[in-house]
Amino acid sequence: MANIFAKKPLAQLLGEANTSGEGTLKRTLGALNLMALGIGAIIGAGLFVRTAAAAAQTSGPGVTLAFIVAAIGCAFAGLCYAEFAAMIPIAGSAYTYAYTTMGEFVAWVIGWALIMEYALGAATVAIAWSEYLNKLLEVFGTSIPYSLSHSPLESSVVNGVTEHGIINLPALLVIVALSLLLIKGTQESAVFNAVIVVVKVAIVLIFIAVGWQFIDPANHTPYLIPDNAEPVKNAAGTIVRSYEGWNKHGWGGILGGAGIVFFAFIGFDAVSTAAQEAKNPKRDMPIGILGSLAICTVLYILFGHVLTGVANWREFADPALGGEASVTYAISAHMPGFEWLATAVTIAILAGFSSVILVMLMGQSRVFFSMANDGLMPKAFSELHPKFRTPYKSNLALLVFVGAFAAFVPGSLAGDLTSFGTLLAFVLVSAGVWIMRKSDPEQPRPFRAPLSSPSFPFVPLMGILVCLAMIVGLDADTLKLAVGWMLIGFIVYFIYGKRNSKLQQGIVVVPVEMEEQAFIEPDKDNL
Repeated sequence: MANIFAKKPLAQLLGEANTSGEGTLKRTLGALNLMALGIGAIIGAGLFVRTAAAAAQTSGPGVTLAFIVAAIGCAFAGLCYAEFAAMIPIAGSAYTYAYTTMGEFVAWVIGWALIMEYALGAATVAIAWSEYLNKLLEVFGTSIPYSLSHSPLESSVVNGVTEHGIINLPALLVIVALSLLLIKGTQESAVFNAVIVVVKVAIVLIFIAVGWQFIDPANHTPYLIPDNAEPVKNAAGTIVRSYEGWNKHGWGGILGGAGIVFFAFIGFDAVSTAAQEAKNPKRDMPIGILGSLAICTVLYILFGHVLTGVANWREFADPALGGEASVTYAISAHMPGFEWLATAVTIAILAGFSSVILVMLMGQSRVFFSMANDGLMPKAFSELHPKFRTPYKSNLALLVFVGAFAAFVPGSLAGDLTSFGTLLAFVLVSAGVWIMRKSDPEQPRPFRAPLSSPSFPFVPLMGILVCLAMIVGLDADTLKLAVGWMLIGFIVYFIYGKRNSKLQQGIVVVPVEMEEQAFIEPDKDNL
């Protein structure tokens, strides 16, 4: 059993990172592309949906404090990510880093968690995209029927009648469209993302500036949900939200809220998955990771303060009131004279969500690409399109997998599972930096996380502790489902991954240039 912790040689990873040729990803992304990629993933459903969700479920107006807690955990983990991404500029993100520091089994655990992070994250945002599309259609006097825009597991009172979902068709269709765009090419996707980032950052700034004058101080009092808070009921008198658990009110609610909004910060992890497509990864990766994190943290705190000041946090707990498309609701219901802004925000959010889905689908396909190259996933996931040089079979598989989740699973459940996968990856990446500093201190590090020496690993240790605390703060049902997902992953590893692992079989893939590839045996030509 000891060989399941075999480590992938760092020299091999660095060789793969420096390889060029038909079997490798194209290096087309600069520092600004990477920063835009991070902002594209960070500013999206986390801001426009999860902010209201955290306020309604656990934090109240204190959602701003939840963002600060989440940002602290992200800052520590982000520094660790930046060190790894600059040192090992190869696709795969946390999975790749774990393979060379903690061994194959831990790498598999992270890779399996990243499937939860990216696939379910993309599904969550697609579901939010569907919600805002309906809000936009309402402006024109129409809407998609409840049954065709909600999961079969959802129901709500609409015009006094209880409606049940069948399939979330808009969410499925946007997954299909963006998956096809990703197959077309990374550079085209990055240009599309950069344009959208400019639009949605502008909308966020406009909402903060205009909404500030409509803040009602009474909505910020009390700032934390009290332990005796009354449950929220819908129009039919059914309780839709209660606050009895330790992580549903007070300071416990801040920690619980941090776990919910942590979904919003996974963008810089998505940046690291694109390391093998960065033009100058040693310089550009730290800029992309830490730059996108810093910009978005400030915007998040200001946005949360304005949103919970304009509308009372309890309004966001009722799906039929402000629980869906919360930003559009807050503007329409509490900012008279700015109905035009509600429509503009909705359009920008739809575009913004599209870029988030794009980045998440891209990140997941790159993780599959790396795992398949190592033999832990079927070889098809590492096959590149003959013309576009993108992992098109990964994108097609994700189209089906993520599309099914978007169509048939509620957004709240998928979003919390995404937070779990992200937090677990952050914990293990932070631990990996500490281990790597001890095991290979002489390895060149273009970027070094501060206060991370083997004898004083302050940054990695804080990254581990803060992210573990946020995992504990997640809802109990979410944790049960996450544990179930990880157990399935263990079974898949021992049935397929371990038996097909190139490392376990003693196969060392030596990167070669294009002109040398013709002399390699077909079954070893994996890069």
